[in-house]
Amino acid sequence: MDFIQNLDPNKLLVAETALSFFLSIFDSPSYNFPLFLFGIYANENAESSQPLQTFTGLLGASALFDIIWMFRNSQTILLRLLTVTLLLLKIPTFLALGSALRQRGSHFGGLGIRGNDLSGPTIWSMPGGFTSEGRTGYQPLDEEQRNRPPPSRPVASVTQPTAQPPAVPGAYQTV
Repeated sequence: MDFIQNLDPNKLLVAETALSFFLSIFDSPSYNFPLFLFGIYANENAESSQPLQTFTGLLGASALFDIIWMFRNSQTILLRLLTVTLLLLKIPTFLALGSALRQRGSHFGGLGIRGNDLSGPTIWSMPGGFTSEGRTGYQPLDEEQRNRPPPSRPVASVTQPTAQPPAVPGAYQTV
């Protein structure tokens, strides 16, 4: 673990971005270059750990997609070697970013999984106040209507439309 903590995620991301930029000229996975550009942004954004969590998850998923892409497409030996190198660089980057997330006080838990706590913290409530604490102002389906006073709405007055003068040609008309 000391080896992973000593890795610099910035240098790894810049190297992977440069390699994926070079590979984008040839027949290679097209998602790697934009992914690593987002990774540079996510790693530099210290205000929130959410972009870094998102990038770390996407990086892990892209490694699987790289393997599938390599089986379905053919490349020259040199390009295949560079693509495999990029794939292998994703492993220490994934681990280094996971360590960086822990140092920021966050966990890799885009799904709300924190250690053994599978329920995760509640950070949202049902819209419209349909929670056990906030039922004020809402009527459950089984409650009878007669217990509530009728809503007070202002009654709109109906006016008869007045006749408009004939329109002048070329002028704007009001409706």
